[in-house]
Amino acid sequence: MYSPTSIGAADGARLDELTSVYSQSLRANGYVVVPDLIDARTMADLNLQLRRRFDDTPFCDGPFYGTTTKRFGRLLIRSPHVAKLVQQELIMAIVQEILQPYCDVIQLNLTQAIEVHPNSPVQVPHRDQDMWQGPKGEIEYLVNVMWPTTNYTRENGATVIWPDSHKKQGEMILADDEAIQPEITPGSALIFLGSTLHGAGGNQSDQIRRGLIVSYSLGWLKPYENQWLTYPPEVARDFSPDLAALVGYQQHRPNLGNYEGRCPSILLHDDVPDHLQPVDALRPDQIELISEYRAQQRNTRAPYPTGGR
Repeated sequence: MYSPTSIGAADGARLDELTSVYSQSLRANGYVVVPDLIDARTMADLNLQLRRRFDDTPFCDGPFYGTTTKRFGRLLIRSPHVAKLVQQELIMAIVQEILQPYCDVIQLNLTQAIEVHPNSPVQVPHRDQDMWQGPKGEIEYLVNVMWPTTNYTRENGATVIWPDSHKKQGEMILADDEAIQPEITPGSALIFLGSTLHGAGGNQSDQIRRGLIVSYSLGWLKPYENQWLTYPPEVARDFSPDLAALVGYQQHRPNLGNYEGRCPSILLHDDVPDHLQPVDALRPDQIELISEYRAQQRNTRAPYPTGGR
């Protein structure tokens, strides 16, 4: 398997090659590990910044999150390093390769920091796509990226993955001996499909396992984390245009997610007019269909039928 350091992800042609290699592996197995994406110093700084927040965060409550784990979101405002992870060029290329056949634009589904404490039990196996009640096995709804900020080992609860489980959509529970626990270090990323069965492993060590998950989904879905409340205009105004679009300040054609008929990125301007002119955001095929319809009407000049409502 190629690694970003041996290929050089900054090179466009080689980035394409990397994207193809890892995307194929992701499609085939339901998961892939990409090594050495982020430098160790950045990950150490991020771990320290998140650790401070974890210290003041209460344990979760509920059978899914568990009572021996801690979680919090809104990570783009917790550390400046998070944007680097969210927008990492190879990750973004892989996500777009997997998801964009099914949508116009992708969106950030969530960013969440997770701490798994000693004696934490194994999390119930699940597929993240099941938060949406659409048909399964026909399209991919999301892609998850797990970024460890401490070493992930079998002893401290590394993420459990069931390879090929994305091909077994009708099976909610699979045998434990079919699962694996990839051991990864800070700076590497575990990518898995929303259709892949997975869960946090049980922490049998005396060390806390800490990391974060960044999730991307189809742009026409309701995201897990309410991005517009998480990053309101006064916050998103300080993001780069690409990052602001990723958290929801963009339209998904046709006209989905608009503000007064305009792209919601208008809210990031200093002065937003009280009266706005709605402007269509349509796909090329829709524009072509409208043009064909108008041309047919001009040629036939057929009157509209009478009656009806």
